[in-house]
Amino acid sequence: MFSNSITKLFNIEKPIIQGGMIWASGWRLASAVSNAGGLGLIGSGSMYPEVLKEHIQKCKAATDKPFGVNIPLLYPDIDKHVQTIIDEKVPIVFSSAGNPKTYTSLLKQHGIKVVHVVSSSKFALKAQEAGCDAVVAEGFEAGGHNGREETTSMVLIPSVCKSVNIPVIAAGGIATGRQMLAAMILGASGVQMGSRFVASEEASSHINFKNTVINASEGDTVLSLKKLTPVRLIKNKFFNEVNEAEQRGASIEELNKILGRGRSKKGMFEGDLEEGELEIGQVSAMLSKIQPVFEIIDEIWAEFQHYLNHPLK
Repeated sequence: MFSNSITKLFNIEKPIIQGGMIWASGWRLASAVSNAGGLGLIGSGSMYPEVLKEHIQKCKAATDKPFGVNIPLLYPDIDKHVQTIIDEKVPIVFSSAGNPKTYTSLLKQHGIKVVHVVSSSKFALKAQEAGCDAVVAEGFEAGGHNGREETTSMVLIPSVCKSVNIPVIAAGGIATGRQMLAAMILGASGVQMGSRFVASEEASSHINFKNTVINASEGDTVLSLKKLTPVRLIKNKFFNEVNEAEQRGASIEELNKILGRGRSKKGMFEGDLEEGELEIGQVSAMLSKIQPVFEIIDEIWAEFQHYLNHPLK
């Protein structure tokens, strides 16, 4: 039986956490990951408050294992999401894209464990000071919203581990057992994977998007929209429009107009591969098939255990 600070903190079997990706991480994905021994997260960023409540209740019905909710603090209705989480007695919250002080103390008053996603040692220290139970050190390779510092996981993980006393979860560019072992050798106590679980049968994202992810090659993703909130995107017609505007120095107002409303839903949930926003990590280049969650976690864990016991020479 494997045991460390992360498995003990969350009461899980394997220190594998599924990212709370918008339009992909509903109750089916979260419950499947938790049932397979990891920690599943519901991605609340794409949900209205009543939809989040429904997903939490369905997740409770689908698993008797711990699960959590990811809340991007820059999104609207987060105060309502927090209240829903408290009312529904969700045991774990991962917060991101904002100040961890905003809700951490309130959540912890209700016995909820809080983890904050950071892109630098400075923000990791702020999360620790805010009372977070752990941090996710998310490197530049990651998909979705990203840090402005552009620090890669190989540099960020050991830096954050050196800076804080709370457990560190590694994220960004991790999809295999070998990568998981590498992150833990660098000091992390667990890993969070997003892209690998987007390419799962249980992810709620559109099959067009999943197929685009598993057919991606190295260099097909780029960190974009740095004047707004940096986000890693697959190159497509929408990306080209954004890139052209950024190259000529477009204003924040113009970029907001191009982004418009519902671009991420259009791309990742509705499957519009040209006009939609397609968020994914660099590690998509290593993915080649869509699999059920139990198979994904079994593969990752078996590879991790193999290289843990049989180091490469």
